[in-house]
Amino acid sequence: MTASTSQPTGPDPTPAPTDPERLQATDGLEGPARSEPQRPARARAEGSQSPAEGRSPVPDDTVAAVVRQWRVVDPGLDTAPMEIIGRINRCAALLQQAEDAPLRRAGLTRAEFDLLGALRRTGHELTPSELARETFSSGAAVTKRLKQLTERGLAERRGDTRDRRVAHVRLTDAGRDLVDGILPAQLAHEREVLSALDRGDRGELAMLLGELLERLESRPRAPRA
Repeated sequence: MTASTSQPTGPDPTPAPTDPERLQATDGLEGPARSEPQRPARARAEGSQSPAEGRSPVPDDTVAAVVRQWRVVDPGLDTAPMEIIGRINRCAALLQQAEDAPLRRAGLTRAEFDLLGALRRTGHELTPSELARETFSSGAAVTKRLKQLTERGLAERRGDTRDRRVAHVRLTDAGRDLVDGILPAQLAHEREVLSALDRGDRGELAMLLGELLERLESRPRAPRA
């Protein structure tokens, strides 16, 4: 998805206004911007190409290969969801595995950094249950990650003076310094990854993912076993 210098021909009878802030690429750490209710049809950034211009109609990636294999096995199978969800999962996995990412170089997983980031951006102590809600994680996963982070001296726990069953978690000075030092480098890395898309594509992708996330977050969750 590269930027095109060609301009569309003919006036657009219903041009949609663009908000420059909504066309910025999301950094993946703060969450996508919410879509505005009853907004007009999306307009791509000026100078960006339409979906039909200059790009292959069918991406030639690993998911496309999987889809082709399934169509041979079962020609009537509707693989459209796989072409979206499969690519989201594949992109997430590759981003997690990127050896040049600052998080990887610091020996942190994204899930661990999300815990540190939640403590940093909220600016106060959180209980493990609150951290689970902030990071969309299970209680067991948070407990395991907190153990690793406390062993590294990045976070610390203290018991509640009124209820021994409750713990409070806060960043250590080392944890705060790590977050403040690594976040700009991680965002720069992610900005470089997203540079493969032009500005209009990044904005549209952010809005589409925001709409999908909002829909998923509004669905009732089944109780955990």
